[in-house]
Amino acid sequence: MRSNNVLTSQDVLPQDATSAILIGRIWSDKAGGPCPVLVREGRLLDLTEIAVTVSGLLELEGIAQKLASTSSLPDLGRLDDILAGKGGRLLAPIDLQSVKAAGVTFADSMLERVIEEQAKGDAGRAQEVRDRLAPVIGDSLRGVVAGSEKARQVKELLQGMNMWSQYLEVGIGPDAEIFTKAQPMSSVGCGDDVGIHPISEWNNPEPEVVLAVRSDGQIVGATLGNDVNLRDVEGRSALLLGKAKDNNASCSIGPFIRLFHGTFTLEELGKVRVTLRVTGDDGFEMTGENAMEAISRKPADLVAQLRNRNHQYPDGVVLFLGTMFAPVKDRRGVGKGFTHEIGDIVEIGTPLLGRLANRVTRTDECPEWTFGTRALLRNLADRGLASRI
Repeated sequence: MRSNNVLTSQDVLPQDATSAILIGRIWSDKAGGPCPVLVREGRLLDLTEIAVTVSGLLELEGIAQKLASTSSLPDLGRLDDILAGKGGRLLAPIDLQSVKAAGVTFADSMLERVIEEQAKGDAGRAQEVRDRLAPVIGDSLRGVVAGSEKARQVKELLQGMNMWSQYLEVGIGPDAEIFTKAQPMSSVGCGDDVGIHPISEWNNPEPEVVLAVRSDGQIVGATLGNDVNLRDVEGRSALLLGKAKDNNASCSIGPFIRLFHGTFTLEELGKVRVTLRVTGDDGFEMTGENAMEAISRKPADLVAQLRNRNHQYPDGVVLFLGTMFAPVKDRRGVGKGFTHEIGDIVEIGTPLLGRLANRVTRTDECPEWTFGTRALLRNLADRGLASRI
C-alpha cells in the first residue's frame, strides 16, 4: 500500500493478469449496488447479465471457459478509478458463500497454537514456553503427514511426555479443524480497514490462500485472505475461538478470485509462496513467507472434510487453508513477540493471485457491517434483478 493508502491495479493484480480469469465484486455508484465483475486489461466488466451474485456465477458449468471467450460485456470503468474511490469501491470477491477456515494445517503454526495454550494467552510467557517446547515438538512434527501412521506414533510419543495438545490433535490427527471464520456478506475487501478487537493485546495477521468451492464440492478457483486472529483470546481457551476470530472487519478476502483455467490449476496453486509484509507508523517492519508445499493436509482433502454427504453449502463456500507464519518478532519489548498497532499496513501477496492490502484499526472504529443478505435482496429487487438470483 502506498503512503496515501491509495492502491493501483499494478499493486493488486497478478503478474500474469492478462492471461488470468479474475472475478470479483465492486460497489458501482452507476448501477446503485454490488456487481460481479470480470477484470480484463485493467478494466472492470459487468457480469450481472450472466449472474447477479458471485455465488451464482461460480455455480455455472464451464464458467472459466465462457468468460475467457466472452467479448461483449458492459464496461464499468477502470480498476484504478475504483481503487481510488471514483465511481464505487472494491468489495470482497464473494457474497452468499459461507466463510470457513482450516486451522493448524502447518507445523510451525501448530507449534505456536500449543504455545498460546501453554502460555494461557500471556504474550510475556510465550518466549519461555517456545524455548522449552520448540526443540521437542518442532522436531517431532517436521514432515509428518496428518492422519498417517507416523502421526499416530508422534501422538503416543508426545502423550508420554505430557506434551500432547488439542491443537496437535487437529493438526496431525485424522480430523481437521474447520471452523466458521465469518458470516456470509461480512468480509471486507482489498483496501478496506481490518479490525482488531480493543480487548486484545496480542494479535496478528494470518496470510492464507482461500479456495472458492461450488455447492457440489468442486474447487473452481482461489484468492488471498487475512484470517485476523486474537492470540491472547484464543490462548485463554479454545472455546473462545469465535470471539478470537469472528469480529467486525476481522476477515479480509481478495483482491479477486482467480478461476482455474489454462496453466493455473490446483496443482500449481499448491506450489505458491504467500508473502506477508507488515509496516507500522512506528517504523516497525516485519516480513514472512507461507509456502503452500509445507501444508500438512492436501487442499482437496480439507474440502472433502468440509463439504460431504454430512454437510452441504447450497450457496457455495470459501475455505481459508491455514498459515505457517505465526509472527514472533518482538515489538513492544524483549520477549513479548509481535502484536498489531493501529495504523499497521498488512500486505499479503503471491504472483499468481495478486496482493491483498489492508490497514489495521479497532473493530469498533471500522464501519459497522450493515449490508447483509436481506439488504442485497432488497437492492437487487430495486434494480429489477430479483428474478435473476
